Amino acid sequence: MRRTLLACSLALLTGLAHAADIPETDWLQLMPPSDRKALEEMPEIDHNSPEAAGTFTQKQGGLKQKGKLPPVMFSTRTVAALDGKQIRLGGYPVPLENDARGRVTEFFLVPYPGACIHVPPPPPNQIVLVRYPKGMKIDDIYSPLWVTGKLKVEKVSNEMADAAYAMDEAKVRAVQDSDL
Repeated sequence: MRRTLLACSLALLTGLAHAADIPETDWLQLMPPSDRKALEEMPEIDHNSPEAAGTFTQKQGGLKQKGKLPPVMFSTRTVAALDGKQIRLGGYPVPLENDARGRVTEFFLVPYPGACIHVPPPPPNQIVLVRYPKGMKIDDIYSPLWVTGKLKVEKVSNEMADAAYAMDEAKVRAVQDSDL
């Protein structure tokens, strides 16, 4: 009996240690190899647009992509092995919903800052919808976040963007200087 309790205690402590030590997932791991290859071979993209000049408006489509971009820039293809996997992903928030106190409760996590005004925006398989009912104050979309939780393959589409992944019940925190 004592050995069983000891074994259970060690398993629990090991599990907690592993949860704290989840390695960072690289954004490119969210893309199937064929998409990564297509992205590497993609021609240079022109950034001359109203958004690039700082005149972004919601009517221009938010993160939704328009124009003549290569198909990989619209890809919703995912990596099935990541479905249900605990990951830690660093990225930048694009706030979507706030609670009554003004705290962000839902946001898109994207791989680079300013994606809501950058041209072109990331492909859907490089956008993760994070549902965070606890909410958090986000003063600066250019400040990176760590998001840790169970990744789900889930296609989400709204006025702002299309995403191929989502996370619920994630842990969210600002990236600190000590993380770098």
